[in-house]
Amino acid sequence: MSAQILDGKAIAFDIRQQIKHQVEKRGQNGKRPPGLAVILVGDNPASQVYVRNKRRACEEVGFHSELHQLSGDTPQQELLDLIDHLNAQENIDGILVQLPLPRQIDEEAVIERILPTKDVDGFHPYNVGRLVLRMPLLRPCTPKGVMTLIERTGEQIEGMDAVIIGQSNIVGRPMALELLAARCTITVCHSRTQYLPEKVRNADILVAAVGRPRFVQAEWIKKGAIVIDVGINRDEDGKLVGDVDFDTVKDKAGWITPVPGGVGPMTIASLLENTLQAAELHSNQA
Repeated sequence: MSAQILDGKAIAFDIRQQIKHQVEKRGQNGKRPPGLAVILVGDNPASQVYVRNKRRACEEVGFHSELHQLSGDTPQQELLDLIDHLNAQENIDGILVQLPLPRQIDEEAVIERILPTKDVDGFHPYNVGRLVLRMPLLRPCTPKGVMTLIERTGEQIEGMDAVIIGQSNIVGRPMALELLAARCTITVCHSRTQYLPEKVRNADILVAAVGRPRFVQAEWIKKGAIVIDVGINRDEDGKLVGDVDFDTVKDKAGWITPVPGGVGPMTIASLLENTLQAAELHSNQA
């Protein structure tokens, strides 16, 4: 029996409709629309696509959005100065610096320069720290989107064994914190992990975020597991595929996300949720 598909596209559409309604209510109450500033440094084609999708989503839900495009040779201080300017803008609730950045710019310095209350990516140490302490404010977007997908299964996940493949600051580490907060038992695997297939076979929930096309095989999967594929890769034929061998794993898993159309749309939906949340925070502080 094939797994049930977790349709991120459809779920993200529902979330955007809810946000659009909340933005309209803000307007009726005399509040301005939430504002998102996106900074793009350089001309990375994938980054340009991501930025375009984020801005289109902002337009759809009625947000104010700005794009600040800088050349690839922009000095770090110029970028930091722009962030300072946006931090001070009252109509901007969220600041998103599209990663990766050119070599001359220190990503950590950039992330830390954004005000924690405008850090809608959820990467600032303040926001990650709050997640560690189970006091979340603005949560990292991809793990937040994954948790929404898992909630949509209707499964009671407390006590489940969860395995995450990948330990990046953007996905793997905050994903572990999210699942731990949901009372799962967590195993985080990485390039030095021994006996990886055996560890994955115990997983009631698997989150694959390793960046290797079709890396996770069907024989690794526990029957009925929830399988979340965060990977976005091109295979040897140029086809967009995930980290999971979808065609074989879907016959063993209970739930599975497709690539594309799974986690990707949820990341953008979570960004919109964070921006609305930041706008509400700023309204309450005014």
